[in-house]
Amino acid sequence: MFTGEQFISDRITAIGSSGIRKIFDLAATMENPIDLSMGQPDFPVPDPIKNAAIDAIKNDKNNYTVTYGLPALREKIAAKLSTEFDGWDPTIFVTCGISGALTLTMMCCLNPGDEVIFADPYFVSYPHLTRLAGGKPVPVSIYGDFKLRKDAIESAITDRTRILLLNSPSNPAGVVHKPDEIEAMCELAVKHDLLVVSDEIYDELSFDGRPTSPVSFIPDRTLLLRGYGKSYAVTGWRMAYAAGPAAVIQQMAKLQQFTFVCAPQPAQVGCIEAFDCDISHNVRNYRAKRDLAADILKDAFDFAPPGGGFFIFCKAPDGFDTGTAFVEKAIKHNVLTVPGSAFSDQDTHFRISYAVNDDILRKGCEILRNIAR
Repeated sequence: MFTGEQFISDRITAIGSSGIRKIFDLAATMENPIDLSMGQPDFPVPDPIKNAAIDAIKNDKNNYTVTYGLPALREKIAAKLSTEFDGWDPTIFVTCGISGALTLTMMCCLNPGDEVIFADPYFVSYPHLTRLAGGKPVPVSIYGDFKLRKDAIESAITDRTRILLLNSPSNPAGVVHKPDEIEAMCELAVKHDLLVVSDEIYDELSFDGRPTSPVSFIPDRTLLLRGYGKSYAVTGWRMAYAAGPAAVIQQMAKLQQFTFVCAPQPAQVGCIEAFDCDISHNVRNYRAKRDLAADILKDAFDFAPPGGGFFIFCKAPDGFDTGTAFVEKAIKHNVLTVPGSAFSDQDTHFRISYAVNDDILRKGCEILRNIAR
């Protein structure tokens, strides 16, 4: 029987299924699970954003846009970045999510064998997108306090290193890196002639002021990636933007012409309204959820206090050899989390998301605590 398996490339068979998606698929087969696995906001999209997108559809704004994105949206982005970073005037490009932006970045900036350094634990796509572009992922462990250490990162740099990929607030650990950590990474980038790619998808969901961006130190060699999905609950719209060196952005836009083509026009129209939406109440709400979960879990698990996003990355308690073993035990108690091996070369931790109803969050965390005890 013909299956088509002989036509599958080596580059794709080397990639396993997403550990997050495996849990997502498992949840669909369970009856009323306590789902603490998905990194997806539980608050509604602000009405001005929804209404603008709906009006765009009704008014037949459903066709392609220019590859770089709607001028009105790019003007809003440019004004925001200029205000935030003291007149910074990068080239700006609207992308199909940050995952789309990362795909374009790797394809445009890596030659075969070039290396990309990032902290371990890391977002699931970092190593795979690097390999798809022919590059070599170089994860550097920050386990313990989850801080970026200059000496550890520098020891991983070789003459093939091209990109230093940063993520703050981070997924899965929720850690916001301190200004001195980011500044140290920028010093390494200058010293070793690296491009800093800064994944700042959770920048609006930070609990103690805005996170420090490498743009503050080395604007000329930073490729800034930000999006709308997590902050405004439009994850399914796949809306983000890249801002940075003109030469890099130009090549990313050229490749988008032959891949994603452009971001969806109604979603772009909707996101124009995001810049005038106050989401401070959502940030306060998530800070409270973070505190609720941390208070329940703190006596049973070891974790770094999250400073942003909506995740806690817990070490598996005594009695469990791996994070996966603990996740499997929790599933038997109808609680879904994600094993740390989905985000790491190690299998010592597991990730919970507190982007859920408070009652569900409280119940799930109490079950996890009781399992640990």
